Amino acid sequence: MGLVIVLAVVGALVLRAMTPEERARHMQSALDTVRQVKATWLRRRGECAPFQEALRRRTPRAIVTPAIVGANVALFAAMLFSGAFANPDALVAWGGNFAPRTTNGEWWRLLTSLVVHVGLFHVVINAFALVQIGTLLERLAGRAAVASIYFAAGIFASLASVAVRPLGVNVGSSAAIFGLYGMLIATLIWARLQPPIDREDAADSSHIAIPPIAVTRLIGIGVTFALYNLVNDGLPITGEFTGLAVGLVFGVLLTKGVSEQAVPGRVIAATMGAAAVAASAWAFTERGIVDVRPEIARVVATEDRTAKLYKTAFDRFKANRLSADALAVVIEKTIIPDLQVADTRLKALHGVPAEHQPLVADAEEFVRLRSESWRLRAQGLHMTNGAPRVRSRRNPQPVETNPRLQAEADYRANLMTFGKAEGTERTSLEILERLKPVEQK
Repeated sequence: MGLVIVLAVVGALVLRAMTPEERARHMQSALDTVRQVKATWLRRRGECAPFQEALRRRTPRAIVTPAIVGANVALFAAMLFSGAFANPDALVAWGGNFAPRTTNGEWWRLLTSLVVHVGLFHVVINAFALVQIGTLLERLAGRAAVASIYFAAGIFASLASVAVRPLGVNVGSSAAIFGLYGMLIATLIWARLQPPIDREDAADSSHIAIPPIAVTRLIGIGVTFALYNLVNDGLPITGEFTGLAVGLVFGVLLTKGVSEQAVPGRVIAATMGAAAVAASAWAFTERGIVDVRPEIARVVATEDRTAKLYKTAFDRFKANRLSADALAVVIEKTIIPDLQVADTRLKALHGVPAEHQPLVADAEEFVRLRSESWRLRAQGLHMTNGAPRVRSRRNPQPVETNPRLQAEADYRANLMTFGKAEGTERTSLEILERLKPVEQK
C-alpha cells in the first residue's frame, strides 16, 4: 500500500510538471494502448470461440472446479472472521498439515490442508489459477479426471511436505493446482504425438484440439501463480514440485485419448487405485513422527520445580529447622526421582525428526549431569554431619585415628564433593540454556 501511495504521488508530480500539450499527447498515447489491448483481446477471444464452444458441448457445466474454489474461499472467510488465521496454531486448528499430528492418526490433514490458506493474496491467486486451468481441463477431460488428479497431487505433495519439513505447518492448494498444470502438459504432449486430423474430419467428429492461443492465455496467471507460490511459505518447494510431477505422470496415464472423449471412468478408477496404494505405502513409512518440544518443555519445568523445592528446603536448613541429612533425603527421595522420570520419557521418544535429534541428545545429557550434581550434593550433605567414619566394605580406606586429622580429611573430602557438584551443575545448566529457546517456540 505504501508503494502505491508513493507511485501515485510521483505520478501526480510528473503530470503537474508537464505542459498541457504534453499531457494531452501522453493521454492520447495511453488511450491508443488501451484500444490496442482491447482489440487484441477481442481477436484472441474470437480465435478461441470454436474451442470454447466444443468444450461446452462435451461438458456443458463445470462443477468440480467451482466447488473447490468455493470451499477454499468459504474456509478462508471463516478463518478471517475467527480473528487468528495466520499463526501456526490457528492453521493447525483449521486442518493444516503438521506431521506430529498427521502421522499419529490424523491422516485426514493430508486432504484438509488443501483448503487452508495463509493470507488473502494466497487464496486469491490460487483461486484465479484454479478457475482458469481447472475449468478448461474439467470440460476437456471430465469432472472425475480433474478431481482425481487434483486430490492425488495434493495428497502426495502433503506427504512430501511431511517428509522434508516435518515440524512446519504445510497448507494451501498450490501443489494440487500444480498437479493440474502437470495434467495440461501431459495433454499437450499427447496432442503433439497424435497424427494430424483433417479439418473436415474434425468438424464431423468430437475431436477437440487445444489451439496455441488458448495455451498462451494461461501464461499470465500461470506465471504469477508459480512465482508467488514458489516463494510463499505455505508449502515447501519439494511439495509443489511433487504435485507437478504427480499431475504429469497421472496425466500421461489418463489423457492419451482426451482429444476424442473424456477420460473413461474405469481408467480413472484403476489409476487412482494404484495411487491410493502408493500413498498408503508412503504414509506407512512416515508414521509416528513426534514433536519433541513439549518433552523439552517438561524437562525445563522439572528443573524449575526441583530448584524451587531445593531452595525452600535449603532455607529451612539455614534456619536450623532441617538437618543436613534431611536435606539430603529431599534430594534423594524427590529431586533425583523426578529427573529419572524425565530421563525415562526422553529415552522412550521414537520417530524424532533429524533436526530435533541433537535437542533430545542435549536434554538427555542435561538430565544425566544434573542428576549427578544432585547426587554429589546429597553425598556432601551426609558428610556435613561429621559422623565418625569407620572402615567397611563401602569405605575400605584406612581411617585416621587422630580426631583432628580425621576431621581435616573429612573437611577436604567434603569440599571436593561440593566442588564437583557445583562444576557438574554449571555444565548441566549451560546445556539447559540451549534448550530453553526451543521450549519457548
